[in-house]
Amino acid sequence: MTELLTAAQMRAIEEAAIASGGVTGLELMERAGRGVVEAILEWRPELAAAPHKAIVLCGPGNNGGDGFVVARLLRERGWEVEVFLYGDETKLPPDAAENCRRWRGMGEVRPSTDFSSHAGGRRILIDAVFGSGLTRPLEGETARLMKEGQLDGAEIVAVDAPSGLCLDSGRLLCAGEPWTGASLTVTFHCARPGHYIAHGPYHCGVVKVADIGLDRIAGLRLLGYSPDPGTGAPADKSICAHLVTETRPVGKVSDKHKYAYGHALILAGGVGNGGAARLAARGALRIGAGLVTLGPPPAAMIENAAQLNAIMLRPVADADALAEILTDKRFSAVCLGPGLGVGAHTLGLVAAALAAKRGTVLDADALTSFGEDPAKLFALLHGNCVLTPHMGEFARLLPDIAAKLAAPATRGPAYSKVDAAREAAARAGCVVLLKGADTVIADPKGRAAINSAHYERTAPWLATAGSGDVLAGMITGLLARGFAPMAAAETAAWLHVEAARKFGPGLIAEDIPEMIPAVFRDLGL
Repeated sequence: MTELLTAAQMRAIEEAAIASGGVTGLELMERAGRGVVEAILEWRPELAAAPHKAIVLCGPGNNGGDGFVVARLLRERGWEVEVFLYGDETKLPPDAAENCRRWRGMGEVRPSTDFSSHAGGRRILIDAVFGSGLTRPLEGETARLMKEGQLDGAEIVAVDAPSGLCLDSGRLLCAGEPWTGASLTVTFHCARPGHYIAHGPYHCGVVKVADIGLDRIAGLRLLGYSPDPGTGAPADKSICAHLVTETRPVGKVSDKHKYAYGHALILAGGVGNGGAARLAARGALRIGAGLVTLGPPPAAMIENAAQLNAIMLRPVADADALAEILTDKRFSAVCLGPGLGVGAHTLGLVAAALAAKRGTVLDADALTSFGEDPAKLFALLHGNCVLTPHMGEFARLLPDIAAKLAAPATRGPAYSKVDAAREAAARAGCVVLLKGADTVIADPKGRAAINSAHYERTAPWLATAGSGDVLAGMITGLLARGFAPMAAAETAAWLHVEAARKFGPGLIAEDIPEMIPAVFRDLGL
């Protein structure tokens, strides 16, 4: 796991470090500027070979101060550098003003109104106008600067964030059509949620994190964490979102039998509608559940028997039949939704499953069936559940929360997908996994994790019918094995992306479970 700090949290860590006397604001600004230059040269090594041209657009705050440092360091490398300032130089914060003064010893500072895309020929444009603390829409002169910059033929390097992007939410704070974004974004100490959700991944280009010498453990303690003394991992993860960067241990040991790894029950739809549940069952089996049983209506038994081998079958006619099956305590987790159908039949099955208090995954039709009366579902849920909606299902169950997320982002920090998932989990009293390329997972205590399929983990092939059914089954398999709901959701989501990446283009849902063994081998399991 990697912490993702909000703008306010990052600011608090910096202010605490300065107040402690361990570092000055000027030193942090110098480190940030140096980090940007080093990131540029790592990103484009050929730029280190000879002097090049750069434009630096500086803003009225400390982000602009970072820009002045970048300008000075590039000039010291022999680059031809032009600097434009948006705002009043006399109103710059003290550290930014000092770095402006230092730059003036090397070159001039021109007003942003002088900047025009017609200059042409620039290789790099440094966007240091607004960073992570932007609270108002990008409009007027600042909007013109960004749009002019993208027309200049330069590759744009953003300091902390492309100007106009809210780093708490990943949403664009801009009036009218947004500019296209940066080719490289350099942030400091750690990344922010907005680098990985909503518009962030599409506007940041490549994201690099520059170390500016802040103490990670001290920062976590300041935010209320209690880092484990052995690993340094925070024990309380409810304060900020985390990026899922690895899987938990999912291997098996040689001295245990199949029932030690749980028995997952996947409910299936009627004749001709069993494919989604079979995909889920395959996901549960491949993720390591000791046994998996598919439960279709009696009329669909032969159809499913013709297509299954290792996955067992048991007829489930109705809610009473399901309740009877779940008296067998060896069934440790149940999944309802994929291909199950919408209506009273599904409502009854969900109620019976939840009454049994097993680890339960509710997906697809199991969620949609409660669209007209979401409160009925929330009254039945318990803490060992995982809900896995996509945005459409989420909006049907939680229309007020979805409306806040859909509303235009007019000021920062804007309402985010992380906020929405947390609020949903608190209302439901269980884990909510809100699907997408920027999947967000939250629990009722406020812990949130982002499983990003962006940047080097991009997996566009997951946009295929049935991939979500496989994910639901994978989560169920881990619940059956005894994983806690949050851990099951995080681990399954991460492995789901890795399996898709392992296969690559041409992926269909059936391929995802079959790639899990290869992913496990890569992990040394």
